[in-house]
Amino acid sequence: MVGVELDLVVKDSLKALELYEAIFDIERVEVSDLPRGENEAVFTLYGVRFHLLDENPEFHLIAPKPDDPKTSWVNVTVPDIKKTYAKAMDLQCTEVQPVTELADYGVSNAIFMDPFGYIWMLHQVHKEVSHEERIQLWEEKREK
Repeated sequence: MVGVELDLVVKDSLKALELYEAIFDIERVEVSDLPRGENEAVFTLYGVRFHLLDENPEFHLIAPKPDDPKTSWVNVTVPDIKKTYAKAMDLQCTEVQPVTELADYGVSNAIFMDPFGYIWMLHQVHKEVSHEERIQLWEEKREK
């Protein structure tokens, strides 16, 4: 078997799974029901495999803190950014950047931090803009 999965250490993987299920359309793969500190949950989101692990310092599994998020984030392209972002805000996530339309680039994006200290960037593609066109737009805006 081969593949790639993103591993996220959180205080409580079962609570994190519940939150992510309420925001996104995810599919459970494996979920344990052990004492806190020993649980894990595996799910897929748009074909990407995620593995949540309970924080357990004994095994060097340390979750990020809300005031000390890590410098990586999960970027998810969704069908309806306003609906997805509203779910996150209703579920006590923290706004980092509200839904912002970048019309020239054909996208809207938004960023939030979940209660477990992870950063999520949402995208909605409104029209396809090639890499070359995006670079040209960036260079034109930089020259102004």
